[in-house]
Amino acid sequence: MKAHKLFLPLSLLLFMGCSGGPANEQAAEAAPQEQVVEAAEDQLPKGSPAATAQYDKDGLLIQVDYSAPYKRGREIFGGLVPFDEVWRTGANNATTFETNQDLVVDGRVLPAGPYTLWTIPHEGSWEVIFNTKQYSWGSNETGAASREAEADALVVTVPVETLPAVVEQFAINVEDAGVPTLVLSWDLTKVAVPRK
Repeated sequence: MKAHKLFLPLSLLLFMGCSGGPANEQAAEAAPQEQVVEAAEDQLPKGSPAATAQYDKDGLLIQVDYSAPYKRGREIFGGLVPFDEVWRTGANNATTFETNQDLVVDGRVLPAGPYTLWTIPHEGSWEVIFNTKQYSWGSNETGAASREAEADALVVTVPVETLPAVVEQFAINVEDAGVPTLVLSWDLTKVAVPRK
């Protein structure tokens, strides 16, 4: 019985010791590179974390609350987010937009208050939609956007800009570009909605 117990560990050591050689050394050298790529993707947070964009200047307060998904090697616009369909503009909950003052956007007034923010991406332009209804989730049980068009307060069409480098995580910002400008960017796509 004792001989069998010794034989098994010794045979494993011999097998492992004899399994070297040039082919296995090459495989061992290649493995760390593969692990580095996998590790980089593993370091991205799981899911779509909550994010907030804020603007606070000269008494104007704007806040956007959204969930920020990652690209993770996927085709985004025209793929994960289809063209010509309403998108919840992020993930999970419906994206919210709130302003404490009336805004003039594309020559039209958007009254102060809370809104949900929706978009319809097209290849060369996007429709950006401010909707008066608050929704508990961004999509319904079939996966379609929860937005009800009759509650739209303002719809603005803006051109698409192509970015020089990939934006891995979807981002919404309110930038001070002379006037407060709502900026959405993900992958190689950027759209901007200036207050005019």
